[in-house]
Amino acid sequence: MNEHPLLENGNDNIVLFHPDIPKNAINYVTDTLNSRWIGQGPKVDKFENEFIRKFGNGMNALSCGSGTDALHLSYMLAGLKEGDEVISPLFTCTATNIALLYLGVKIKFADINPETLNISIKHVKELINEKTKAIVCVHYGGLPCDMDELGELSKKYNIPIIEDAAHALGATYKGRAIGSISQFTMFSFQAIKHITTGDGGMVTFPANNNILEMGKRLRWFGIDRSAKQKGIWENDITEIGYKYQMNDISAALGLAALEDFDEKLIYRQLLFKTYVDLLSDFKDVKIVGGDIKDRTHAAWMFTIIVEKKNDLMKKLRDNNIESAQVHYRNDRYSIFGGRGKYPNMDSVEDKYLVLPLHTKMDVLDVKRICNLIKQGW
Repeated sequence: MNEHPLLENGNDNIVLFHPDIPKNAINYVTDTLNSRWIGQGPKVDKFENEFIRKFGNGMNALSCGSGTDALHLSYMLAGLKEGDEVISPLFTCTATNIALLYLGVKIKFADINPETLNISIKHVKELINEKTKAIVCVHYGGLPCDMDELGELSKKYNIPIIEDAAHALGATYKGRAIGSISQFTMFSFQAIKHITTGDGGMVTFPANNNILEMGKRLRWFGIDRSAKQKGIWENDITEIGYKYQMNDISAALGLAALEDFDEKLIYRQLLFKTYVDLLSDFKDVKIVGGDIKDRTHAAWMFTIIVEKKNDLMKKLRDNNIESAQVHYRNDRYSIFGGRGKYPNMDSVEDKYLVLPLHTKMDVLDVKRICNLIKQGW
């Protein structure tokens, strides 16, 4: 029996996550429901174009039905196949690595950087060899990884960097938008992400018509959908595709969300900064990724490292505040073959804790949480 059922939003409860539904969502969705297209249609095309204009100018984009779809599509477009070795984060949402299992890829887990919980570049350098076919990185909580160092490895070994940017929409690295740096970048529009399309995902990659057309086929059963609609398709399928495309109802939500994304991002970053300002001088709390100057944090999650993490969770819950670990080391799951030794992850796995951060909160909520933490537990 769950001792801590999810809190309801409202009263004096502060929930961990909350969907953000944009102001014009109803209008966009209503327009779609009254149109000819509710499946993949013109709004999907428009959403991809608007997304690229905002987050990856000069890139291509392909939308999908989920972030996991988008990861799987990225891996296929990168040419990964059964037996290939790929370096991927030990600490991430399981979707990052489950999509590799679909392909029969041999995953080599990389330890974390304990300061950021992002992938350890030092460990990546130890793992990489002539068999490595790609490096996957995750921007934990919204803080970009060390992309220059990853880019150097990409060039040295002639392998792609595939970014899982599910947390990092709106983040930048040394002035460059996440989504415009690497060979492939995946974004998630799951219910509680910066932008939600109910569920959905996007892949961005440098402009390449061959990859773009292949991606369109693979997300639609392997069928050349455009040629089929024009009546010029050869009526043959030569690639194993999937049903991975986005629909116009989801794209309508995405288009509405893009309109007020900037103000929502600024607001999330304000809440993040308030946490940092209030907790940075409290010796019993270590803030994850709160003081790195050469990149912009997308502020999807705020994470701290503390001793007796469960005691703090209980104190917060007793005061109607949700917290959780959210993601876990992937080698705890049987599907990945069993637990290994990763010194950095081992040192923090029972100490990290995610605190509430979403647009239904305000600065006073953050102050309330921080005051409770500073009272001790």
